[in-house]
Amino acid sequence: MTNEDRELEAAMATLLTTAPRSLAPGVLAEIGLADRYAQIDSPIGPLIVAWNGLGVSAVEAAVDDPRFEASHEVRTGRRTIRAERLPDALERAIRRRLGGNRRVRIDLDLRGHTDFERDVWQKALEIPRGEVRPYGWVAAEIGRPRAVRAVGTALGHNPVPLIVPCHRVVRSDGMIGQYSLGGPQNKRTILAAEGLDPDRLESEARAGIRFVGSDTTGAVCLPTCHNATRITPAHRVPFRSMSAAFAAGYRPCRVCRPGSGAVAA
Repeated sequence: MTNEDRELEAAMATLLTTAPRSLAPGVLAEIGLADRYAQIDSPIGPLIVAWNGLGVSAVEAAVDDPRFEASHEVRTGRRTIRAERLPDALERAIRRRLGGNRRVRIDLDLRGHTDFERDVWQKALEIPRGEVRPYGWVAAEIGRPRAVRAVGTALGHNPVPLIVPCHRVVRSDGMIGQYSLGGPQNKRTILAAEGLDPDRLESEARAGIRFVGSDTTGAVCLPTCHNATRITPAHRVPFRSMSAAFAAGYRPCRVCRPGSGAVAA
């Protein structure tokens, strides 16, 4: 080794530095091999949101950090790292989504889930804020009209509730039904925060009202469709079934598509 080589090696040695302890976890999170998580407020209280470089991977009710970290690792196989807060852009996007903006882009990390589950969740994303659709509607819309129970199971396994609004899917009899993020009461609270009246919805369901027509337009809708909510009482015609609406000469609304598959029964 020449003197120049020794001098160069000595100079390069002075460039060495110890990487910060946060670098490795940060890199792992950026490439999706670990997750970060932080809290965000919601109509039902504080929630934990987990994310990585691929997208949001979990939304859950806030619990103590060790319990969340353990359960998340069991479910995903990935380590989670506590962050002080969500990235500003992600927090803004989530708040816009909760405010009803279905077009805001939020990347999701749904690795480990089936194509069927993804189809169900994608369809739930199409339901507008303040409206609901029955399980049978979702099943029919994704081309699986007989898979109503499987749709309910998929919605119950939704890892990112509120971002994917499974709270906007109700039982086929019109009742509110269960909710994975804290049960039926939380579902009612979220729907009420979106401007829907859960008590009225269930009251009409118990009365057998499944569809609502307008005698001025000749269209029939699902009860919470924004077209249905504009029908004045004098022109509102309730129906127990789509077959009854068809027999009366009504056509299905092109927005809420009440005639989809099993919903038409």
